[in-house]
Amino acid sequence: MKERLFKPWQSKLHDIIYEADTPAGKLFDVLLLIVILASIILVMLESVKSIQIQFHAFLNISEWIITALFSVEYILRIVTVKKPLKYITSFYGIIDLLSTLPKFISLLFPGTQALVALRALRLLRVFRILKLARFLGASNHLVTAIKASRAKIFVFLFAVVIAATIFGTVMYLVEGEASGFNSIPKSIYWSIVTLTTVGFGDIAPVTPLGQFIATIIMVLGYGIIAVPTGIVSAEYTRKANIKDGIDRNVSNQLNAYPPDPADVDLNSLSCPYCMEENHRDSAKFCYNCGHSLYFIPKKN
Repeated sequence: MKERLFKPWQSKLHDIIYEADTPAGKLFDVLLLIVILASIILVMLESVKSIQIQFHAFLNISEWIITALFSVEYILRIVTVKKPLKYITSFYGIIDLLSTLPKFISLLFPGTQALVALRALRLLRVFRILKLARFLGASNHLVTAIKASRAKIFVFLFAVVIAATIFGTVMYLVEGEASGFNSIPKSIYWSIVTLTTVGFGDIAPVTPLGQFIATIIMVLGYGIIAVPTGIVSAEYTRKANIKDGIDRNVSNQLNAYPPDPADVDLNSLSCPYCMEENHRDSAKFCYNCGHSLYFIPKKN
């Protein structure tokens, strides 16, 4: 397949839009961040009826300006990559599209206020601008720990449901309809609310025995909250210890065979093909797709 060639201006735009290490790229990210924050503030202000009525024209014009800027940016991101479909179907590509569409849809379907939630998705773009994705590894470890603990958590939750059912049935027999416990399901609902220490207060025991049982349930509630946290924390610590052991082994190997510093330094160079980042400073090819990290200039 013939490789797609790009003009010099496309290469320069790619560096500005996708690269955060260049002065122009940093300026672009700062301006984009300001526009995103301004957009979120406008979304919040529009939800206040008094402000919406008084400053409707200003808010509408401002939103159109911001939508136009995002639309231009979206088009430029497509133009400056060698595989546009790759960007369009990527996570950030979908977010960019969904955060731009609401204002245009409002022209065809007036009164679509529910789409304001899609405009709030623009805030997710801060992750790309501030390069926060690299800090999501800790959250991945937490998700892994929760998955590894799911059997224990399921058994624990099953025991809580049984306890809530038993306590609810007992409270139905002790309090009765006069106190608001007019059915076993409603009594179980009260038991769950009390166990979780929420305490809506819509139903409350009035008899001494019922209040004593409620006290026991409240005390158990604190322990119930702590148990799943301890299960996940123990699994998280175990995974972290395993990872630390692997990291120490890798560190020992690197100390025994020091690598070339040029092979260690990383930057945010973005691949124009697959948009992967964090390549080595000396890299000429993408570690993910193998293509060249530099545009092939188009001959006139």
